[in-house]
Amino acid sequence: MRKARAKKRPLLPDPKFKSQEVTRFVNNLMLHGKKSLAYTIFYDAIEIVDKKVEDGNGLDTWRKALENITPQVEVRSRRVGGATFQIPQPIRDDRKTSMGMKWLIGFSKKRNEKTMAERLAAEIIAAAKEEGAAFKKKEDTHRMAEANKAFSHFRF
Repeated sequence: MRKARAKKRPLLPDPKFKSQEVTRFVNNLMLHGKKSLAYTIFYDAIEIVDKKVEDGNGLDTWRKALENITPQVEVRSRRVGGATFQIPQPIRDDRKTSMGMKWLIGFSKKRNEKTMAERLAAEIIAAAKEEGAAFKKKEDTHRMAEANKAFSHFRF
């Protein structure tokens, strides 16, 4: 029998925008426990987005980008009678946002701009316009779920 699920720890809101969602994003962005550096990168990226987007609230653009790349369904592998099927399943809300944040950060790291703040800003702007690698990942995930809809009766 499995142990009880871990309790959710409360997140403190970030110092600048007073948002728990920003803190969660910064926690995902952080490497080797350097949270102050992660905050600096995030705030710099938001400033860059502010300057580049004309209708310009950087935080709203970031929220729109996150909303655009957050998946609604995912496919999970399940072995049935010797064959492995990709079964589409809806995703829990906290996992949706977590996947969206991780995709945004991961594809930002793979970009070619000079600093991480510039990369993150460029990926945020692209995702807000419904383009870029993170948005493509979401579209691919949805397309795969749609293609395997026939196997949804194997859901567990």
